[in-house]
Amino acid sequence: MADVAETYAERTPESARLYREAREHIAGGVSRSTIHLQPHPLYVARGTGARVWDADGTERLDFLGNYTALIHGHAHPAISGAIERQLARGTAFAAATEEEIALARELRERLPSVELLHFANSGTEATLFAMRLARAHTGRPAIARFEGHYHGSHDAAEVSVAPDPGVAGPDDAPLPVADSPGITEAVLADTVVLPFNDAAATAAILRRNRHRLAGVIVDPLMSSSGLVPARPEFLQELRRLTEELGMVLIFDEVISFRVGRSGLQGRYGVRPDLTTLGKIIGGGLPVAAFGGRRDLMELLDPERDRPVPHGGTYNAHALGMAAGMAAMRELTPDVFDRLERQGEWLRNQLAEVFADHRVAGQTTGLGSLFNVHFTDAELTDYRSVRRAASPALERRFLLGMLNEGVLMAGRGLGAVCTPMGDGELRAFVAAADRVLAALDTPTPAHR
Repeated sequence: MADVAETYAERTPESARLYREAREHIAGGVSRSTIHLQPHPLYVARGTGARVWDADGTERLDFLGNYTALIHGHAHPAISGAIERQLARGTAFAAATEEEIALARELRERLPSVELLHFANSGTEATLFAMRLARAHTGRPAIARFEGHYHGSHDAAEVSVAPDPGVAGPDDAPLPVADSPGITEAVLADTVVLPFNDAAATAAILRRNRHRLAGVIVDPLMSSSGLVPARPEFLQELRRLTEELGMVLIFDEVISFRVGRSGLQGRYGVRPDLTTLGKIIGGGLPVAAFGGRRDLMELLDPERDRPVPHGGTYNAHALGMAAGMAAMRELTPDVFDRLERQGEWLRNQLAEVFADHRVAGQTTGLGSLFNVHFTDAELTDYRSVRRAASPALERRFLLGMLNEGVLMAGRGLGAVCTPMGDGELRAFVAAADRVLAALDTPTPAHR
């Protein structure tokens, strides 16, 4: 490990200097725990297309895209132009704008399950309000969520995202575990945890809690814990169960919306009651949304008696609406088809590289998304990913890829963006080949 870490430190002295300065003013040196990296985070100075340049001037291919948000890469001309035009007219107002209507119409056309929607500024806000609407509609207090799924950073979401299986109960009956200090026992009491891709166990838990559960929230791609897609039949059974038990089904498609024109729900043909969106819908600016069934969303109508209020100084801010609309216009069916082919090619090529070096590994994901794992064990849920994880190899791979000029997430997450062509994809595979060749590990090809 020391060699790749030392190489990284030697090549990023300006990032090291900035990090030392940042720690004097910012708790922990960074405002996002997800970008923290030892010996120091990477500081980026600018980005264009599929590339970024760090504070030392080093060019890198960006296969992370601000954690999948930048599906069109950096400084896309159409998006930059829309931002510049709106910037000249104003960024945000204490009033509604026509731009909000345009983006809402576009999203509704792409998602048949969304009859009405509201805009917010982050996926965290979107899932918070989706859960609140489920409680308001049913009058029940609890929300069910799947172990290992990330739904933002509000209290009700920070439960069992990355629990230690040793304290989280049986595989088929997980217990709610707080992910950080500050999560109260009351929050845990109103959270029911489910095992992903296990229909029988999920059904049993939901039936036991049917009188107190308002709804079920699921990331159908398990994006934060390895990009392991839900089995289609599992989601279909979940849809049937929640309808039978009078629970609101929420799809968190903040990340998975980029796998196709209608997200993962469109690929699988499952219609949730509510959907949360974010990342790609803002064109690189902070924009999120939540929407779904008309009767649920009309609970927000200010003209009804005792509505669910939804304030927010920057909700539907004009700059984000303009950027988001420009980004959506660029995501045509042909573009999605190309991203699909590129993602599939990359995942297949990485499988060959693992085999060539006799390293146990696989690459999961759908569409333009991929996640590298150092195991050949079957991955179906959070615990299978957690038990097969190799943190030291994952960190060595991340630092090795950085040293080879490729930016991706520490947990192995990556994404293809529209400015990428064959050259960028081949460069990624070549970099992975060199990094795996340098791994000093006796890991066999099969366990």
